[in-house]
Amino acid sequence: MYQRFISLQWKAFYRSASFGRSMGLKIFMAFIAIYFSLVFLTLGIGLYPLLKEAFPEQEPLQIVNRFLLAYLALELLMRFMLQTLPVMTIKPLLSLPILKSKVVNYVLFRSLFSFFNFLPLLLFVPFAVFTGYKTEYSVLSITAWTVAVIGLILCINYLNFLLKKKFADDLKALLPYLIIALALYGLERFDIFSITEVFASGLNYVLEMPFLALLPLLLAFALFKWNQKVLKSRFYLDESLKAKVTEAKSQDFAWLRRFGGIAPFLQLDLKLIWRNKRPKTLIFISLLIMGYGMIFYPQDTYQDLPSVFVFVGIFMTGIFMINFGQFIPAWDSSYYSMMMAQNIPLKQYLNAKAALIIFSIVILTILTTPYVFFGYKILVINIVCAIYNIGINVPVLLFAGSFNRKRIDLEKSPFMNYQGTGAAQWLVGLPLLIMPILIFWVLNKFVSFEVATIVLAALGLLGIIFKKAIMEQITQSYRKNKYAMINGFKQTGE
Repeated sequence: MYQRFISLQWKAFYRSASFGRSMGLKIFMAFIAIYFSLVFLTLGIGLYPLLKEAFPEQEPLQIVNRFLLAYLALELLMRFMLQTLPVMTIKPLLSLPILKSKVVNYVLFRSLFSFFNFLPLLLFVPFAVFTGYKTEYSVLSITAWTVAVIGLILCINYLNFLLKKKFADDLKALLPYLIIALALYGLERFDIFSITEVFASGLNYVLEMPFLALLPLLLAFALFKWNQKVLKSRFYLDESLKAKVTEAKSQDFAWLRRFGGIAPFLQLDLKLIWRNKRPKTLIFISLLIMGYGMIFYPQDTYQDLPSVFVFVGIFMTGIFMINFGQFIPAWDSSYYSMMMAQNIPLKQYLNAKAALIIFSIVILTILTTPYVFFGYKILVINIVCAIYNIGINVPVLLFAGSFNRKRIDLEKSPFMNYQGTGAAQWLVGLPLLIMPILIFWVLNKFVSFEVATIVLAALGLLGIIFKKAIMEQITQSYRKNKYAMINGFKQTGE
């Protein structure tokens, strides 16, 4: 039966209407997979000697044990954002004499062959082999440790299933768990209670008592059964029709009427964001990215590399601009042909999109002002990046939108979702991020910091001053590509 399922999945893959159109993206993702495989394998081979050189008085395996919990937490976060869960179209199977358990088990077993499960093996298996060769640990102890780590990776795999099912549609429900995680990090940071030391002690016990390696496997099996129970409970034709009963609420955004001709389009965009999963999730992502500066600003390494801060500034102040703007007008793809058949001023439509994105840049810039704690230069760079985003990057994104041809399903999650992604989305990254960094780096290196910031701000101001003429050219591009866009948005294949 499993062989038949594999055959059906393969046929669904190469017979899909999107197979040919998405082939370039699939090839690109294959190269990315090969690259990360080589990186993890290289790190796995070199991890023991690197740790031994950096910490000659400590055993590398003990160091890995202390940091393994942090690695697993990071992996869970990356899986939640990036990993696509294996799925099957069950409607045709419901009328056939096939046991639900077989379909559910197939989906769960198929997840074991995920690329996310393969990568850690390239890291930890070579490290374990190197450790067994260089230390006095017995083969049984090293094997038990490796089995325990593999068991923990499988636990992360099936735990991600549960998190996706419970929280993917409602990120706000994650807040209590994020608060607990931050509390544990605070206790660790201020040496009050170290959960990493407790976790490391457990792995050290595995080395002394190899039979304890069965515990992570038993936990993975328990999570497997839990997922099995959850999936079986949803194995019904009308499952997608079930919904939590809530009071219907309407948002008309009547206060937007004061913005004149662009008001109807602003109302339409805000309703689209308010009512649909994918655009609404972008709001939460944008707020989460506000913490991105904490990765760079406190580090002494980056203090002499202000061009890195330009990347952070462009990214933080423009994260909504990037995520939302690169898919204009594909957000309206389901009714774009209807809009183009009406007597709608296209320039006002585009001005409304620009106004919404500019408003997001202003709000996100205000939210980044507390980073002035790390120095006034950071505040200056963030403000300059915001001006550059408004004057240059917003028109660039709107112009790139005239080449969008792929429709978007608003109810799909944005995580690891490439629906609506085409060549325009990949190419627009060059002027969006690389150009301001390159301009700033050259001027900062060969002239001065002040001149570099002034030039970036001046470019943004020039874009704002000549906005009317720029928008006229962008409007002409939309008119020129109007019918190609309508035809593209009619295609239902991703």
